[in-house]
Amino acid sequence: MYARIARFDGLDPSRIDEQIAERRRHMDGARWRRLPDGAPEQALTLVETVRQVYQCVDRERGTALTIMLCDTREDALRTDTALNDMNPAEGEGQRSSVEILEVVWDEDFTWD
Repeated sequence: MYARIARFDGLDPSRIDEQIAERRRHMDGARWRRLPDGAPEQALTLVETVRQVYQCVDRERGTALTIMLCDTREDALRTDTALNDMNPAEGEGQRSSVEILEVVWDEDFTWD
């Protein structure tokens, strides 16, 4: 498994909840391979390549980290290409770094 990790700076803290809700609506449709009207072409690539998404935010600093998990390095590279063709919308900050890393340990610590 591979992770594409992107960091964003300069988010508008007053719009973070709105942006999260919008992404959830898009991802809900993506689960059923129904993209919303007006969705960019690159969104189909994400539906085909991304297995899981984590969105982490620091509301006070206006920063975010998006982790997208893909089954293969090739899928992670396709995801990266698709996302590099898309720019954050107004108020969503600037992408300040992107890395693709191999996931070497994935453990679920669910305690009984």
